[in-house]
Amino acid sequence: MATREEGEDLSVVVLASDLGIDGRSLLTPSERRLAEESDEVTWQWHDCMEEDFSDLEQLQFMRLEGSDKAGNRILRIVGKFFPAPVVNAERLKKYVIQKVHMDLAEGPFSILYMHSKVQSGDNNPGMSVLRWIYEELPFDAKERLKVVYFLHPGIYSRLAMATLGRWFLSGGLYWKIKYVSRVEYLWEDMQKGQVEIPEIVAEHDEVLEHRPLTDYGIEPDTLHFSEVPSIRHAHDRYGDKWFRDFM
Repeated sequence: MATREEGEDLSVVVLASDLGIDGRSLLTPSERRLAEESDEVTWQWHDCMEEDFSDLEQLQFMRLEGSDKAGNRILRIVGKFFPAPVVNAERLKKYVIQKVHMDLAEGPFSILYMHSKVQSGDNNPGMSVLRWIYEELPFDAKERLKVVYFLHPGIYSRLAMATLGRWFLSGGLYWKIKYVSRVEYLWEDMQKGQVEIPEIVAEHDEVLEHRPLTDYGIEPDTLHFSEVPSIRHAHDRYGDKWFRDFM
């Protein structure tokens, strides 16, 4: 049994059980911050569990698929399936948090976002909303997100991400984005059969194969308008001929 040496001071602090002392006051600042974040995540989790998202589940715009070659679980997001005008940002955030907690509670994961035929007003919630939702995710989930595969980005998406992405998206998320122009290039990072390609995505991919300039915002001249002479050019040509005949 240990004994107190002579001359050694002994201090004892006694706290009454009914004083309601918060134990977190004894933690270091970093430990207190982690504890507060844990409490916030727990509150968000319980809040999301109380809401019914069966209508969003039926849309299948966000669902868990297989794994990529690095072993990351794949969360597939089909942009065209998301009805932006009827789903507000708060409800979308709760749905994403619930999805992450239920399907991706642990382990690394990736996101496969399919941008095929997405219309800005109909299917896109906006970059600021996406950043807000990402920031609301638990720190652990953001760390476990390894890569975001961006399928069929298009020239306008690339420009927006290049000019505004670094400001509107967290630095960590911005550098995790990998652009994939064709479905066939997905198989460099994941095995065929690990993810289902919706018909609308496959059709868009087929169009891009035959019209590659569409990637750069240039539509082909299917009606051959470029071969039709302009009105001014036709008038000048025939006008000159009439003038020469008259002279």
